[in-house]
Parts: sequence; structure tokens; C-alpha cells
Amino acid sequence: MNQILTGINDFMYTYILLILLVGAGVFFTVFTKGVQVRLLKDGLKSIMEKKTGNEGEKSVSSFQALMISTASRVGTGNIAGIATAIAAGGPGAVFWMWTILLHGKSIKKTLAWNPVFHCIDYLLCLWI
Repeated sequence: MNQILTGINDFMYTYILLILLVGAGVFFTVFTKGVQVRLLKDGLKSIMEKKTGNEGEKSVSSFQALMISTASRVGTGNIAGIATAIAAGGPGAVFWMWTILLHGKSIKKTLAWNPVFHCIDYLLCLWI
């Protein structure tokens, strides 16, 4: 029984999951017309803006908020995993990491905006 479950697990997490994630990334990249590249300038501009507020108030800049958010998601294991992949795979590993990153960004953007559109549709339907 353990061998059967191990075989199913290996198949699901090597072939099906990889095909689904890359396929979804390519689909959402095409569907959103490359939102991760198209809005890169706006994203960088919002990160680089200065703190707003009065001089004496404590506030967090957009860049500080981004770094706090990134630090809470990226752990030491991820950093060590990337270093190991680069050491083992060389430049090819870097290429594939950047390729998957761009497609993963489109999935993230699409999933982040999807609830907003459903809420707007729901609110518009309430008036009808």
C-alpha cells in the first residue's frame, strides 16, 4: 500500500502539478496580457515613493512594507534551496527560476484581483 501511495504521490507532484502550474501561468499571462511585465513600472514606482505623513508621526514606507511581507514568506530554507539549485544546475536553473517566477506572478495577480471582480459583480447585481 505504501508503494502505491508513493507512486501516486511521485506522479502527481512531478508531472501533473508541474504541467498544471506552468499551464495556468502561461494561460493567465496571455489572459491578462502580461500583467506582470506591463505593470512593472507602476509597481517599482509605488515601492520607491517616500513616506507620507507628518514629520513626527511613525509610519512605514511602501518599501519597508514590502520587505516585511517578503521576510515573512521567504525563509532560510528557500534561500538555501535556491543556492543549492544554482550550484547544481548552473545558469539553466536561474533561467527556469525566472521563467516560473514570471508565470507565477501572473497567477498571483489574477487570484488577488478575482475576489474584487466578484464583489463588484455581486454589488451591481444587488441594485438590479
